[in-house]
Amino acid sequence: MSFRFPVEAGAILMFARALGDLDPRWYDEESEAARRHGGVSAPPTFVASAAHFDPEWPYRPRPDVPWWGSGRGPGSPAPGTGGSGGTSLHAEQHYEYHRPLRPGDVLTVEHQPGKTWEKHSERSGTLRFDEEIIRFTDQRGELVLTATRVRVITERPVGG
Repeated sequence: MSFRFPVEAGAILMFARALGDLDPRWYDEESEAARRHGGVSAPPTFVASAAHFDPEWPYRPRPDVPWWGSGRGPGSPAPGTGGSGGTSLHAEQHYEYHRPLRPGDVLTVEHQPGKTWEKHSERSGTLRFDEEIIRFTDQRGELVLTATRVRVITERPVGG
């Protein structure tokens, strides 16, 4: 499954502001910082916002469907995301940039499964780790970014 993710100047600006990052290379083409980096580019974690364009993203609000976004409970997996009685946690995130993201890029985003493994925890039982590889290619078919995400699903709920 793949989907398109447009990289827009306004979205980059709003993302940087939401982070409290006022570096002018994210929004001001005339700034020395942007010129040193070849023009306006996106902050390193900007690609996280691609989820809003993913038709399969379980936390995206949809008309006539109960919303399963934040506030349902810590670590509560959305229906259909693989949680089974335990807790689903974000464990790792890695980004390997092959070039900066620029306003005007239209990226094709493709997800594929990576490695899976298990460990045992006295507190939470079996811990299942699932790796996902996400590739972002630009409108010319060139690889721009490879992201690796790992989540862990516990056998038993993690309590305080």
